[in-house]
Amino acid sequence: MALIGLGLAVDYSLLIQHRFRSELKVNSSVDQAVIETMRSAGRTVVLSGFIVTGGLACLLLMPIPFVRSLGVAGALVPLISIACALTLQPALLSYFGRKGSTPRKFHGIWERERGANSLITRVTKLVIKKPKLVFLTSTFTLLIAATPMLSLSLTPSSMSAIPKNLESAAALNWAAEKAGAGSITPIAIIMDLGSSGAALSNESKSARIALANSISANPEVFTVAGGEKSPYIDATGRYLRILVISKSEFGSPQTQALVKEIREKYLPESEFPKTVPIFVGGAAAQGVDLIEKLKSTLPLIILFTLLFAFFLLARTFKSIVLPLKAIVLNLLSTSVSYAAIVLVFKYGVGSTLLNTHQVEEIEAWVLIFIFAILFGLTMDYEVFLLSRMKEAIDLGATNEHAIEESLAKTIGVITAAAAVMFVAVMGLASGHFAGLQELGIGLAVGVAIDATIIRTFLLPSTMVLLGRWNWWLPKLFTSQR
Repeated sequence: MALIGLGLAVDYSLLIQHRFRSELKVNSSVDQAVIETMRSAGRTVVLSGFIVTGGLACLLLMPIPFVRSLGVAGALVPLISIACALTLQPALLSYFGRKGSTPRKFHGIWERERGANSLITRVTKLVIKKPKLVFLTSTFTLLIAATPMLSLSLTPSSMSAIPKNLESAAALNWAAEKAGAGSITPIAIIMDLGSSGAALSNESKSARIALANSISANPEVFTVAGGEKSPYIDATGRYLRILVISKSEFGSPQTQALVKEIREKYLPESEFPKTVPIFVGGAAAQGVDLIEKLKSTLPLIILFTLLFAFFLLARTFKSIVLPLKAIVLNLLSTSVSYAAIVLVFKYGVGSTLLNTHQVEEIEAWVLIFIFAILFGLTMDYEVFLLSRMKEAIDLGATNEHAIEESLAKTIGVITAAAAVMFVAVMGLASGHFAGLQELGIGLAVGVAIDATIIRTFLLPSTMVLLGRWNWWLPKLFTSQR
């Protein structure tokens, strides 16, 4: 979260600083320039920050403690960034004035004049002149790039993705080689037989042996451990434990299938009375439960995030078309992000260059975090661009002129902000654990795709094609204002 916070803070400060320089050119008073900056860029920062906060706060809906804790931290980060951008930065701008914002020798991309032959001018003219071609080409490119997501498979975690240079990893690898990968995290079957000594009765012994033999026949099972002494039966003889050791590691599809088979087939068909409480635990069972809980909660998180962003954007831009379009474009960048994770970590594309792990399954929690974080981050650039367009429209500009002006005025700050965020999240990819690497690569690709193909080509082309419908708001909404 520290890296995400750093990226957000820099994004917001860049936007305000960029707008302040523009206001200094038309305002003789520094204080008036600060006021105008906060009236425009300040509002944009607040809107963007609230959307990021809403996306990350939705993680609180996840009934998993570590996800909720990161949701709390993630929701606080943009709020603190907003507070600093609205208080500390305008004070610093006013204090340092023109001298603090005047370039020294190196002027950077912000101050470059964009002539008729500049790249951004040529791209803008192409988008305005051939919007259908640009739209179809961009959409087709993104859809093709997102296709590897279809082969996505999930795991709660992976023991094989632990750094091999750790002493603990060497011990785990040795145990896995000698007794199978599942020996490190056995599946535990726990039974409460109701009374002292019940686990030692002939009926319980017969049922236990029959259950062990039945499970042992499964080709995925390495061995089944049980007995009449500790640690398989407690001192009172009431509780019984059976350990099932899989041939595969606990997060593999084979072990996940074995857990489900134990719960749905072997235990219901066992000779133990149906009234006996039986629990299946251990890391493998916890992993299955984690994935099921994530799958059942993810649609709710997505729904709340999208609705929150929709109503906030609709209220700000007085349009229902722009929020819907923003949501679709952000889902596209998220899909490409997921596809990139599959390509790098499952198929090994660029894995050697990036020094990443290669695994068969992607850690499930990573996908939820990428959606929540990336949705907020990429919405930053959407809001930056649309805010400039709306300003131009409100001043009487045509749709095409508003697009051209907004691209010319925001492409520098969006590029700079995306570059900072890209570097920040790539810090996660340099970690040694697969989950963090997946999170870093996914966020980096999502930010890069959003700041280039989507904001430079796809969004402007849809704005041209939709024309005045971009700002359509049904009378039902206008009558309630």
